Amino acid sequence: MKSSEGDTVPPQSLPEIGISQILGLVELLIGKEGAREDIYRLAGELSMELGETLTVIKAAEMLGLVHTPGGDVVVEAFGTKVIDASIPERKELLREKIELLPVFKKVREFLATEENHEVTREQVSEKLAELIPNEDAESSFSTLVNWGRYAELFGYNDDSQTFYLDTDEDRGE
Repeated sequence: MKSSEGDTVPPQSLPEIGISQILGLVELLIGKEGAREDIYRLAGELSMELGETLTVIKAAEMLGLVHTPGGDVVVEAFGTKVIDASIPERKELLREKIELLPVFKKVREFLATEENHEVTREQVSEKLAELIPNEDAESSFSTLVNWGRYAELFGYNDDSQTFYLDTDEDRGE
């Protein structure tokens, strides 16, 4: 499917899950023999509903940390690299993956065109509704902020409800 901008991959929905839960899943799997586990057994170990476990797995797959052959979840080499990294290195590794995701790319492009590279929460929610129309914009907004803050791609001021582009200068680069 091609869009008018020539992109071949449309933005996909963002799982409503935090980075810490994703990394926790990968850490747990690394402790398993062969860095793999059956999905149903994993849900039991995590004391999570299967649906929530699948959401964490989907998010980890989106970031290239795991893959799911058959009914198992298996840690990718990249997943091990992220877990073995220092916190700043983890952020950098995940930033490189997150900024490639179409919805993050589109939001960054949107912010880059705005004055001072900042917009209101409402404007971002409207943009998300446009990019992923069949998804709940508020849930997607939460994930966008969570992942974007972790990766230092975006900032969000809760008091002013202002969403802004994190720049290299903000990260001290």
